[in-house]
Amino acid sequence: MLSIIGGLLGVATGYVMLRGLVVVIPSHALPAEADLRLNAPVLFIMLAAATLAGVLFGCAPAWYASRLDPAGALTEGGRSGIGVSRHRLRRILVIAEFALALPLLAGAGLAIHSFWNLTRVDLGFRTDHILGFYVDPPPWKDLKQTRMTAYYRSILAGIAAVPGVSHVSVMAHLPLDTYHYPIPFTIAGKQAYTNASPRPSAYLQTITPDYFQTFGIRIVKGRGFTDADNASSLRVAMVDEAFVSRFLEGVDPLQQRVVMELGIAGEPKNGPPLEWQIVGVFHTVKSRGFQEYDPEIDIEDHPEIDIPLWQMAYPVLGIAVRTAEDPASMTKSILTAVNMVDPQAATFEPRSMEEMRDAMLANDRFAVILFAGFAVVGLLLAAVGIHGVTAFSAAQRSHEIAVRMALGATRNRVVALVVKEGLVLACIGLGLGLVGAYFLGRAMQSILFGVGTIDFLTLDGVGAILLLTAFLACYLPTQKATRSDPMVALRHE
Repeated sequence: MLSIIGGLLGVATGYVMLRGLVVVIPSHALPAEADLRLNAPVLFIMLAAATLAGVLFGCAPAWYASRLDPAGALTEGGRSGIGVSRHRLRRILVIAEFALALPLLAGAGLAIHSFWNLTRVDLGFRTDHILGFYVDPPPWKDLKQTRMTAYYRSILAGIAAVPGVSHVSVMAHLPLDTYHYPIPFTIAGKQAYTNASPRPSAYLQTITPDYFQTFGIRIVKGRGFTDADNASSLRVAMVDEAFVSRFLEGVDPLQQRVVMELGIAGEPKNGPPLEWQIVGVFHTVKSRGFQEYDPEIDIEDHPEIDIPLWQMAYPVLGIAVRTAEDPASMTKSILTAVNMVDPQAATFEPRSMEEMRDAMLANDRFAVILFAGFAVVGLLLAAVGIHGVTAFSAAQRSHEIAVRMALGATRNRVVALVVKEGLVLACIGLGLGLVGAYFLGRAMQSILFGVGTIDFLTLDGVGAILLLTAFLACYLPTQKATRSDPMVALRHE
């Protein structure tokens, strides 16, 4: 009956926690595989498991007691008689609970530490007050560079005229989307590659001059692009700090040129190799997000090359607008400005950069909340279990405590004796739990960011929490037992 009641209360608690999870994580930020609803078969299985656990663990002590010799039990002191084997069983229970609780809490701690590291990653640009969206212009029969350039200049002018817009730029891909793919390149005058496969690669971004002001990206050396960098001028490029450190270490990057074969609008193949003079170096931008890794296509940590859109335009591009107000409140007016320039233009995926950032963190945030929820429940169960075993042990040792106090032992001395024993058992359990925490850390490496298999900061914090739990679980029941009159306890026994 107790297990059934507890299972039903667990169902109610699960429903409340589920509603809280929905409030904490907005629906648009949830991963696609997250199905946040109570599942009847799962609830039935869990309720059955809770009932079965109550029956098994309720029968186990009765079965154990039925095996005791009545004469031996009476000799050991009646109600307070505690055999060596029962002492051993309780100690094993306490050690096992700590050994199981540590890996659970350590897993949650690793997930929380990993999420904290992700939120502290320097993306290289500002995400506040920026609206991003894509424009798909109508089909053009003549995809010439001059026509595309004029089209996007008119779009920029229309958006810039909207009140509250401070900067607007056009680019091939918005930061934090998944459309960035690397292209091969060479450094002019450096090693010649006969095979395309070993050539180094980098992300390519085509941008308008206001790109760096829109996203607040620092130019650390040289200059940015201007409207003078057009199709009739010298082809120029900018590279990030990661590019310089990897490919141009020890040389002046502003004296180097990169060679690339780029795609041409309306053509199925790439064009001929073209040289682009490096004129500036900018702070590294994590274009693909926080971890810069896509396991499906094995893209990881590529540097970036930027070229002027006015020198190499594409028919489908992203637009970023820095606003003085909340971007959501200006979305309608900005998209209206685009439609006034071209009523046939299709705009899609309008979102603030903050929303894109939150969406990219959705999976990690979801995992952290789940891990933290399991950890809190695990800690609560461990605390209740340890407290129950310790309180039962203190009640069984009431005769011993009364004798000690009757012979002159102080209350603090008795409490210290029991607490010391409990902490020793807790330390043994934590030592055994370190093995489980290590293997759990290894299993979680693929989903962690900036956290090693053994994270001493996490283990220290988790260990301190469990030791505090052990201290309170030992201290409170023993303190209560020592408040009773020793003579009353002896007469009762």
